[in-house]
Amino acid sequence: MSRFIRTRLVPVRVIALAAATAFLAACAAQVRVAAPVYVPPAAVVDVQVAPPALPVYVQPPCPVVGWMWTPGYWGWASGGYFWVPGTWVAPPRVGVLWTPGYWGFAGGTYLWHAGYWGPHVGFYGGVHYGFGYTGVGFAGGRWVGGAFAYNRSVTNVNVNIIHNTYNETVINNVNVTRVSYNGGEGGIRAVPTAQERLSDRDQHFQPTSMQSQHVQMAQRNPSLMASANHGHPDIAATPRAGEFNGPGVVHARGAAGRPNPRAGMQRRNMNQRNAAHANRGMRRRGAKRPGARKHPPKRNRKRKPQ
Repeated sequence: MSRFIRTRLVPVRVIALAAATAFLAACAAQVRVAAPVYVPPAAVVDVQVAPPALPVYVQPPCPVVGWMWTPGYWGWASGGYFWVPGTWVAPPRVGVLWTPGYWGFAGGTYLWHAGYWGPHVGFYGGVHYGFGYTGVGFAGGRWVGGAFAYNRSVTNVNVNIIHNTYNETVINNVNVTRVSYNGGEGGIRAVPTAQERLSDRDQHFQPTSMQSQHVQMAQRNPSLMASANHGHPDIAATPRAGEFNGPGVVHARGAAGRPNPRAGMQRRNMNQRNAAHANRGMRRRGAKRPGARKHPPKRNRKRKPQ
């Protein structure tokens, strides 16, 4: 008895669709999705007044080996400009450097260009933030292999703790000024260099969570508002991000500052030392020197007849 084998006709369109699906799946398996590139947030607009001048302050010493300096700047909130203290932070990864943000004048308003991390330092308006940020590039340190080395000539590091250092003289390429914005009336006249334009093609990384928290805390601090400190913030720099109290907090020059419980003791000790040095080698009136020779009393001498 012969067996009949039933065959089922499959439409050509079904076969073509299946082949196309398999082909697309194979192509998708070979496509590599590029890593997301950090895009700075939109610039702040509607700021009609220029930011204040940069305050003058000293840099606190680096608290942890490998941390990097991020300079202070004037931020903007609904109440006006506020100071974001300079601070030391941990970089998000090995080999990246910090490009500070800057204010730029364009279209009749002042726009904020946010800072970012990247393998090279980009354009930051030519603003002279100090401590290695001379307006172009960064001279405060460099990566040597997987470790960051500090330039002692412009950064404050304790060489007894941090040994990965070098000493290199920094020559400022721009005039040292406290102007905190680029363009406009009285602003810095600087344009990106060829190297800075190339750095725009690098992969950039957003500020760390600690940096973002640092800015939020500064925004909530009334004493950091420019309307309150008149350009001389009480908290100009901190050794650690988000720590606005305790030892190591630096005041701006001309700031009122908070009372230092050790200041009175230091002044008293200094006064005592100065007094000791001032009286050294001097004898009070009427006082006898120790070991001085005692002269016998003078005898009455007869006058010679004239």
